[in-house]
Amino acid sequence: MCTDSTFSRVYFISKYKDSKTPPIVSLAAGGVAGGIEAFTSYPLEFAKTRVQLRSQKGILTPKNPFLVVTQVYQKEGVRALYKGCAALVVGSVGKDGVRFLFFDTIKHAFADSQTGTLSPLRNLAAGMTAGVVASITAITPTERIKTALIDDARNERRFRSGIHATKIIWQEHGILGLYRGFAGTTLKQASATAFRMGTYNILKDFETTRNIPQNTATNFANGSVAGVVTTLCTQPFDVIKTRSQSSHGARTVKAIKSVLIDYGIRGFWKGTTMRLGRTVFSGGILFTSYEAAVKIINPLYSGVKHTVGAKVEA
Repeated sequence: MCTDSTFSRVYFISKYKDSKTPPIVSLAAGGVAGGIEAFTSYPLEFAKTRVQLRSQKGILTPKNPFLVVTQVYQKEGVRALYKGCAALVVGSVGKDGVRFLFFDTIKHAFADSQTGTLSPLRNLAAGMTAGVVASITAITPTERIKTALIDDARNERRFRSGIHATKIIWQEHGILGLYRGFAGTTLKQASATAFRMGTYNILKDFETTRNIPQNTATNFANGSVAGVVTTLCTQPFDVIKTRSQSSHGARTVKAIKSVLIDYGIRGFWKGTTMRLGRTVFSGGILFTSYEAAVKIINPLYSGVKHTVGAKVEA
């Protein structure tokens, strides 16, 4: 005889299998979500990067991201707040498309056959793998260009645009110049993606098994919590990455030494408050946008696939 609990489990497993997101949908929805998240939260990313870059000794840097944004706006105008934004948006479209594609693929491949969910460790491992792949394919070069543009705007102003910065860096350092800070960036992305996507998926699995509705408010809250966890756990990697990718660049070991010389061990958490301001907001935006994009793109993809299949059979 089928009990209520047995029925609920069977229904959940069936629903989980039916809701498996096709790879092309994960890639497209992740790209859309990444672009939206990068553009809407960029001023806070700009402020965080400014604080992490080396400044004059003895001059205190503000911890309030909104104060930095206000000061830059007053002195340099609104365009300065979006310096390097195009590079980050392009990179975010690629990185989040790749991250969601690989995370969803790994998640479904290693999901428990009984519950359709992953253990917390498998969630983190899936996120870490997705982060490494994204760092190699998209994140390191675009982060290098974005950081170089922000750093260059403070002093030399050599770079006219992202394309111009890419050209100059390529001419001066070759392809390795675009991958300056690769170690720090990959460490950051592997850990950040593990904690961000792992935490989000752990929360989502927990809620789904307890029939908590997955709506916009829930998605935003889960994404924000994932952003807080990610920031606190990965801030040192973010600081090292920023120092490595300044306008002139620096090797990872040199970047670590410069942080210790300037601020001591506490320097590795420089910009935490500012990054928290961004990741809480951007985490909510990213996952809410992703879930919404999946709901829009999935039916379109299914319709096109069905139409093409019907024509082939005919």
